[in-house]
Amino acid sequence: MMKNNFCVALSALLLALNFPAEAEQAKKVPRIGFLVPGSSASYAARIEAFRQGLRELGYVEGKDIAVEYRYAEGKIESLPHFAAELIRLKVDVIVVAGSEATEAAKNATTEIPIVMTNVADALRLGFVASLARPGGNITGLIATPSELDGKKLELLKEAVPKVNRVAILSKPGVSQSDPAFKETQAAAQALGLKLQYLEVRTPADLENAFRAATRGRADALLVLSNAFTNFHQRRIAELALKSRLPAMYNNVDAGFLISYSPNRLDSFHRAATYVDKILKGRKAADLPVEQPMKFELVINLKTAKQIGLTIPPNVLARADKVIR
Repeated sequence: MMKNNFCVALSALLLALNFPAEAEQAKKVPRIGFLVPGSSASYAARIEAFRQGLRELGYVEGKDIAVEYRYAEGKIESLPHFAAELIRLKVDVIVVAGSEATEAAKNATTEIPIVMTNVADALRLGFVASLARPGGNITGLIATPSELDGKKLELLKEAVPKVNRVAILSKPGVSQSDPAFKETQAAAQALGLKLQYLEVRTPADLENAFRAATRGRADALLVLSNAFTNFHQRRIAELALKSRLPAMYNNVDAGFLISYSPNRLDSFHRAATYVDKILKGRKAADLPVEQPMKFELVINLKTAKQIGLTIPPNVLARADKVIR
């Protein structure tokens, strides 16, 4: 009888010792949705920056946290489908890149917290009520204030002093009421520049746009950042080189001449801190939206050489990075 009681007691002890381990395994692993308009290849560096941010905060992907990645591959119309898919998976928070992905996630849920990155004008687009107190289920990091587009024109003029006419590659429906449009127009007038707007909706529109730029005698090109131009940036850079147009865009690595923008990798790295705060109980409505504090001027001298352009020494001296 004593032997049986001892066995029962031992079994109960082993069960008690094993219970915490089983409870730990059964603990819910937070799930993050990650929605981007581009491809896994084009976002590889930015996603790695996000993962690095998570690691620094103590999260190990696949162990402490799960991430569901959805890539639209440049097909903006598929973003709502992927957003709805993430909602069905009951993710705890959604990280989005760009205004189109933010819009898709916003339309899909008013409950799941959304962390935005690389959104140019969150206030005007109605994503947040204010930067200090977003007020809804969206917060995160904005990419560039609208006045930056005017600054880009100034830098383009300084880098290429002979420029008189600038072609602006943009998505359809650029409104004269947009702050970015107003800033660009004001800067162009102050600099004595004429602007030629080229709207592109599909890849087939790109060659037509560059032909129009040639007919319009454009001296330079300013590419406005959106999901379409981000996905097709290398093709746009190729056409700019072929047309011998000095081109400004956010990524000179693709072959553009000059860029002036916040550090994109830092934005994704910082997004991890928002995810961490939300998973620990903070509400998106109470987390202030971050604005970029530092902007980088990058010049690609390889591209300058290809189009037969010499960058003034004073502009080179101001560059944060020069690609030779």
